[in-house]
Amino acid sequence: MVRDKILVVDDESLIAWSLAKMLEKAGFRVETAGTCVEALAKLRTLEPDLVMLDIWLPDGNGLDLLKEFRRLCHDLPIVMITASADADAALAALKLGAEDFIGKPFSMEAVRLVVEKVLKKKGFQEEATSLNNELRRRSEQYKLVGSSPEMVEVFKMIRVCADTDAKTVLILGESGTGKELVARAIHTHSARADAPFIEINCAAIPENLLESELFGHEKGAYTDAAKRRKGVFEQAEGGTVFLDEIGDMPLSMQAKILKVIETRRFRRLGGEDDIAADVRIIAATHQDLPGMVREKRFRSDLYFRLNVMTVPLPTLFRRKEDIPVLVNYFIRCLNEEYGNNVEGVSPEMLQHLLEYNWPGNVRELRNAIERAMMLEQKKVISSAYLNNDIKQYAGLHGKDAIGMGAGNNGSVLSMDYAPGVRQINVPPEGISIDELEKHLIMTSLEIAGGNQTRAARFLKMSRDTLRYRMKKFGLVCSASSQ
Repeated sequence: MVRDKILVVDDESLIAWSLAKMLEKAGFRVETAGTCVEALAKLRTLEPDLVMLDIWLPDGNGLDLLKEFRRLCHDLPIVMITASADADAALAALKLGAEDFIGKPFSMEAVRLVVEKVLKKKGFQEEATSLNNELRRRSEQYKLVGSSPEMVEVFKMIRVCADTDAKTVLILGESGTGKELVARAIHTHSARADAPFIEINCAAIPENLLESELFGHEKGAYTDAAKRRKGVFEQAEGGTVFLDEIGDMPLSMQAKILKVIETRRFRRLGGEDDIAADVRIIAATHQDLPGMVREKRFRSDLYFRLNVMTVPLPTLFRRKEDIPVLVNYFIRCLNEEYGNNVEGVSPEMLQHLLEYNWPGNVRELRNAIERAMMLEQKKVISSAYLNNDIKQYAGLHGKDAIGMGAGNNGSVLSMDYAPGVRQINVPPEGISIDELEKHLIMTSLEIAGGNQTRAARFLKMSRDTLRYRMKKFGLVCSASSQ
């Protein structure tokens, strides 16, 4: 089956022929061009999914042709072909919007990998755009934004949950990842959209008031119950009840929620009759529910009832490629909200945003952009108006090293992948592997604010492995440090 269409633009006929044969063998439809004029003509007739473009052409500059391609087809991915000596030209091409470049001489395998990577990214972006458009068609609030593979999966799950009218949905994710936005999206794009969506934060309501808040009460049910009051489940009839932070719900209330899920009925506080509950229950938490089940702090039967349709949300740290899109989106929204005319952020500020680890996730990013927009008087936001946490983090973690020697005022754990850690400074007296491991665990816990799940992710291990090693080194292993 013919796959994507590729246009190869190179005046060296042997190179163009070799690329075409290799790509055709891989299943692509390929056409070649040797001049700028021929390339523009084939762009219109072929409508390629990807262009491979030589920088030097007999009738023009490949960079100028790149600009024209981008003007005519804004979303068309372009891979530049350049001699190894043309590093400056390659960098210029990337700044003009090229997706990647390959240097001459090149191996066919390297070319194939670059082509597959670029087309895969294009596919994710197109799928994300399609799903975004569908999911946002009726929403006027802040929306879920992103085209990373992780967000594509989130959009897919939202659509499945909405289309199937799943009666229970569980949303898992750290604070600030957008759990409420996901819940609202599921409701908005479902058959229940015209019925109420009612949110209740299980961590914000005292235990003695939570039952009344959820199920309502009869007159005289308790001292201050002067009249009958409908609870959330009754008010949301036909719609959705969003139980945010369900991990903080008391065990006694968990049993009552389980009964509602199983029987689709509830009883007002002080009442004698059961009331039918035609609602979808969406629950969300930032906590490790399986761990809480093991520690007897969350009912296993409720967890299994909730964990049917599950939407896990990625942290912003895991989808940093979405940061530029999120920044532009927040700027557009805040411009409308405050009547500003900000056009974007400086390259230095964007670099700081990309380097930061974002413990507060998307919510923290939005707050950072809002703060900078309130302080900046120009149309382009500079890094001067970022808060100190972000700027200091960039300064500490931009060195790709773990410092442990004399002269360091503390140790810094690189948040990049392990290949980015190029140096470990060992003190003169030496250090054992156990000491180094203990130091890394302590440092990661410090960076994560004691959150074991996040610290384990920094160290590329499971939370259970981290807890085992914490016990091995005599470090405090608090059950509450999820």
